[in-house]
Amino acid sequence: MARIKRSDTRPEKIVRSLLHKLGYRFRIQLKGVPGRPDVAFVKRRVAIMVHGCFWHAHGCPSANLPKTRAEFWEAKFKANKERDLRLQAAAEAAGWRCLVIWECETKDKAALATRLSADLGPTRLSRVDRDAFKGAR
Repeated sequence: MARIKRSDTRPEKIVRSLLHKLGYRFRIQLKGVPGRPDVAFVKRRVAIMVHGCFWHAHGCPSANLPKTRAEFWEAKFKANKERDLRLQAAAEAAGWRCLVIWECETKDKAALATRLSADLGPTRLSRVDRDAFKGAR
């Protein structure tokens, strides 16, 4: 597990590339937000967490429980889920809106682009739009 990367994973790169192609500009691994989200939109106060289906026990076909040391893996996945919920709640308490993108969602880029555009709104926010967007939370 020491070789598992914390950032710049393939699903994370796919999401960032797609956001950039859609015209969004963002920060990565923003330290001031609880949970240090993979992608953050500071003006919109939106944090995107890209979760791997296996490590965060999504429940899709690629999130199988290993057959060896099943007790260890069950405890590991349970702790990961609890940490995810705790960090998401802390980010929301700090005024951030959290979006979770699962690894399996990155396979259909057109659907992901539609979801991101709908969740994030226009690519450029004027000051009036920004104030209205903040009030919509």
